[in-house]
This record gives sequence, structure tokens and C-alpha cells, in this order.
Amino acid sequence: MKLTSKTMARLLTTASVGLALTAVSASADIRFWTTEEQPERLAKQEEMAAAFKEKTGINVEVIPVTESDLGTRATAAFAAGDLPDVIYHTLQYALPWVEAGILDAEAATEVIESLGTDTFAPGALSMAAVEDGYASVPVDGWTQMIVYRKDLFEANGLAAPTTYAAVTAAIEKLHNPPELFGFVAATKVDENFMSQVLEHVFLANGATPVGPDGFTGFDEAKTIEVLEFYKTLADASPDGELYWDQSRSLYFAGDAAMIIWSPFILDELAGLRDSAPPTINDDPTSSELASKTGIVTNFAGPSNPDGAAWGDIRYFGITADADIDEAQQFVQFSMDEGYTSTLSIAPEGKFPVRRGNADNPTAFVEAWSKLDVGVDRKAPLSALYDAAMIDEIVGGLDVAQRWGVSEGQLALASKIINSQAINRVVREYIDGNIEATAAVAKMNEELAGIE
Repeated sequence: MKLTSKTMARLLTTASVGLALTAVSASADIRFWTTEEQPERLAKQEEMAAAFKEKTGINVEVIPVTESDLGTRATAAFAAGDLPDVIYHTLQYALPWVEAGILDAEAATEVIESLGTDTFAPGALSMAAVEDGYASVPVDGWTQMIVYRKDLFEANGLAAPTTYAAVTAAIEKLHNPPELFGFVAATKVDENFMSQVLEHVFLANGATPVGPDGFTGFDEAKTIEVLEFYKTLADASPDGELYWDQSRSLYFAGDAAMIIWSPFILDELAGLRDSAPPTINDDPTSSELASKTGIVTNFAGPSNPDGAAWGDIRYFGITADADIDEAQQFVQFSMDEGYTSTLSIAPEGKFPVRRGNADNPTAFVEAWSKLDVGVDRKAPLSALYDAAMIDEIVGGLDVAQRWGVSEGQLALASKIINSQAINRVVREYIDGNIEATAAVAKMNEELAGIE
């Protein structure tokens, strides 16, 4: 990787790294922490490390770390001056780790600029934005989706469910229980699935509980629109405590017109996973349901016509203890000539946040779409879904959002979500036990005490 003048100046101030600049040693080692610790995924990362060593002579030690332990391990390693060189991490750590001094944002920004800022999905970059650059290098991500029966929508002259109004219109036309439910809303309050779905629906209408200075409370008008819409979804759903399992089962049986789900459903829809087969016909390996399915990632409410996509992004962080040049080379390799291999670790949940390069602006999207997905059977997404749907899948990353990211309040927003207070009050409202105005007030009152 070509070093910028800023990097060169920083490295020259450190004697040990200054020596490394005179000649990159073939025996130089860097350590890479990864939360992709399943055996097959680790094997692919070891293969990538071997390919990187063959090109550069730099050894990479791939170290698996359980995701739930990542925060405490990083904090302890930082205190001991023993951080690895590169960490594959979730969004929640990007900004706090820069503030704590764990990550070198300048080093990450230089990699992004070298690769080409305009080759990355804007949403993935904006979530990790800091003053003068980026906390970490976006690697991959996914966005929550409205999954819908495209064939039924087309047969009934319905627009794709990209807005509250379009979803409501489709429910009015298609809801015909028990043959077909218009929607399967998440209603089980102690499930994180309901928390994710609700954040998506709130984001779509521009409703958030936090601002730059912390808790703000939900805007009443926007939140009443959210509540009324979610009650429409719940009224078009079966009775009971519903979460991801019922959503998937009913849709797979052909008994639901719309659900909200993650992209990890894409291979299952096509009959590639025996543990979750489509039951719409007698062949559990059939791709019929996949051919009848459409998806929407960016979704808009009446108070937010631009809409939003709920996104989960992962990053490569270069640490404060890193051998900067070697770490930058490894990240750049993993995001450029090795990027298709990076995505191949789990392509159904690793959408390319870097779309292409200077030679071909869509090179990595094209390569990713040809990677095999599935468990018991394999097929590339491009063989299962048309080009327009592939574009929609990756397009959500352009506008991916989460509560608290742009305001610098992700930690507080996460505590608010994890409290499940929003789930409980929304459930009270859709069950008819509280009026909308009172529901907004109750949510704000309960959430105000969270710090």
C-alpha cells in the first residue's frame, strides 16, 4: 500500500516502526481478531491470511474471539498495551473505541481514501464517521427487509411495499384469513426480533428517542403515526405471541403476504436449507417461493418520505498498538483483491459495502452475486433472484441507519432498545389497552430514566 505523508510522518516518530519502514521484514507478524469463529469461516480466513503472506511476506495470526467477549477483551488488551493489529468488529464499538483510544481512525481513513471513498456504500461510511475521517473501514453488512409476495402484488395491481401507505393498501387488498394473512407482525415483547422490527418501522418514519445531547423522547405526531401503522400490521396478523419463527413459517407456507426479516432468509426461501424448508408446495428443495418473492430495504413513513433501512455493518478496525503499515496492507488486501474471499465467508449475510473499484464500479457486487449460498444445497444468489432484486439487496446499505449513530448516542440508543420498554408499550397499544397519545407519553416517561 502506498503510504500517505501523514502516515509516513506518524511512523517516523516511532523508532520500531521507523525501522520497519526501511525494509518490511518477511517475518513481520500481525495479529487479527475475528468474531467469525465457526470452523468453516475460520478456515476461509486462514486461506486469506496465507494468500496475503504469499503476496507480501507478512504473517497474519488469525485469532477467533467470541463476539460477546469482544468488548471486555479489547478493553483489557488496551490496558495491557497488547491490542491486536486489526479487529473485525460490530458497529457498536466503532465510535466508542476511537474515543477510548483503542482504534486509530487516521489509519483507517487513509485505507478508505486509498481504496476510493466513492467505492463504499455511503450509509456504511456515515455510521463510522468521525471528525476528519472514519473510525474503521466498513467490511460488510446487511439490511432488514420487507419480504413480500411479488406475484400477488403484481396480480392485484399493487405497488411494492416501500411506504406505510403501500403496505396498508396491500393489506386491505390481500388480507383474507385464514387463507392469507396480510402481514405477520412481531408481537412477542421479550424477543429481540420485535425490538429490531420496531426500530426499523420507527426509523422509516423518522422517529427517534435520542438527539446529540442524549435522550429527547419520541416526537408525539411521528410516533402516533408509527403506532397506528403498527396496529394495522398487528391486526392483519394471526393472534398470539409472534416473532421470527412464525413470520418465516407462515410466509414459507404461503399463508402470509408480507413479513419483515433479515437477508439470512434468502437461501432458505430457495430450498437450500433442510432445517428451514419452504412448505408452499410438496418439494422442500423447490425455489418456487424465491421466484415469487420481492424485497424492500428502504422503507418510508408519512413524516419521512426519504425513508430508511435498518442496517447492521461490520468493520475492520486498526488499533492504536498496530504495526500501522502492515495492518493497513492487510485491510487493503482484504478489501480489494481479497474482497470476494472476504464476502465468501457468509455471502447471504455479508453484502458488499464496497461496490467496485476504479476499473469497474460494480465489480464486487457482481462477484458477490455469483458466490454460492445455502447449507445443504448451494447456488449463487444471481441464479435465484433477478438483477433488480440483487440491486435492492445491496442498495439498502446506501441509506442504512440505526438510532443514535448520527447523533453520537448509539450506546444510549442500544440501552433504550434493550430495555424492551418500547415493545411493551407498543403491545399495550395494539391490544387496545392504552390510547396512542398516552402510549407515547408512557414510552417517553419510562425511557427517560435510562442512562
